[in-house]
Amino acid sequence: MPLHARTAWTRTLGQLAIVLALALLAGVLVGYPWQLLAVAALGIVAWHYWRLRGVLLRLTARQRVEPSGGNGVWNELDRLLHRTQEEMRGRKRRLVEMLRAYSAAAAALPDAVVVLERNSQRVRWFNDAATRLLGLHYPDDIDASLGERLQPLPVARWLASGRRAEPMLDVPSPASAGVRLSLRLIPYSDELWLLVARDVTKVMRLEQMRRDFVANVSHELRTPLTVVHGYLDMLDPEEQPEWAPILEEMRRQSQRMTQLVEDLLTLSRLEAQDSLVDEDVSMGSMMVTLRREAEALSQRRHAITVDDGADIDLIGSTRELHSAFSNLVANAVRYTPAGGSISIALARSADGGAVLSVRDSGYGIPAAHLPRITERFYRVSTSRSRESGGTGLGLSIVKHILQLHQARLEIESEVGQGSTFSCHFGPERVHARERDVARLPVAGP
Repeated sequence: MPLHARTAWTRTLGQLAIVLALALLAGVLVGYPWQLLAVAALGIVAWHYWRLRGVLLRLTARQRVEPSGGNGVWNELDRLLHRTQEEMRGRKRRLVEMLRAYSAAAAALPDAVVVLERNSQRVRWFNDAATRLLGLHYPDDIDASLGERLQPLPVARWLASGRRAEPMLDVPSPASAGVRLSLRLIPYSDELWLLVARDVTKVMRLEQMRRDFVANVSHELRTPLTVVHGYLDMLDPEEQPEWAPILEEMRRQSQRMTQLVEDLLTLSRLEAQDSLVDEDVSMGSMMVTLRREAEALSQRRHAITVDDGADIDLIGSTRELHSAFSNLVANAVRYTPAGGSISIALARSADGGAVLSVRDSGYGIPAAHLPRITERFYRVSTSRSRESGGTGLGLSIVKHILQLHQARLEIESEVGQGSTFSCHFGPERVHARERDVARLPVAGP
């Protein structure tokens, strides 16, 4: 117990003892000691209850308790209540200042910020940028359904995904047709979510300029490369034997540059597409083709096995999926030393979808490189990639093709143990194989 409270308590007990002693002495003088002592005790209790009543009334009415000048326990209680009230007022004042500062900061953000209720998707608060980018107006849109306010954007369905909602990277603004937005949902509590909308118009314009530049330059490089190929084919190394190594290296490098141009054109074409024309993809024929390509690239240097026991087909683009799968197979052959093994498998996933995996026993990829391995031109080992003839665009092409099929690429790798590249397709992209297709043995070289 603090010193002031202990002193006040001792002083109050002393005062009570003195009052009771005086009452007892007066009772002895008049001949009624116990009666006067009882009356004094009742008076003391009544007085304390009266003081307690006053404190409760002030607290109930939220009145400010002023410290009194006495030195009893009730005076000390008034001082403690006054100090507590002052501390609470100070904390409340600081909290209000912080809330105002945060509100001002959120209002000044160039990105639109909207606070939503999780279950009802109703708007609780939004900043000034939400008016400019999303077309929300205060106070009309407070407590309104965000899905209804942002039509025709598919926001309601997107919000229903909750924590699993992927960012919407390029959508038109409801307030301005020429503005492109990136929407992101941040569940920051059990009851409230945060919707952040960013103006990416300039970024998308620059990205389109980059795509057009790459596509145009790649297209223009085709003609000079064709001319170079023609002249190289006309040169006969038997006429000048000393030129043979030089001509061979020139042919090899020109072919590598041609492949690079073709990959750039493929990547530019994929980036310019928002969707693909769906068709039934015969995975039986696909697996036969992948095995044939793997054996042709391997030249009997690897043990190749194929597992096509899932008995399913996919829905998508046969051309694009073949491009993606063959890229994975080519990488497995390219980065697996002679004597290694390569396994291609098609299987059902637990959610009813499908997984096509390509596993190798190659060099493996360090964990630090995995997050960036699908970036264009990103190389784990520059020297090894050049020796193997890779362009650095294969996995980027695979990623874009899978995204157009609402699929994803997962990579597992361990240095010295090999890598596994898995293409995961949702149930909506899978159906049972309906027609007879050339079947592969479940496993075997």
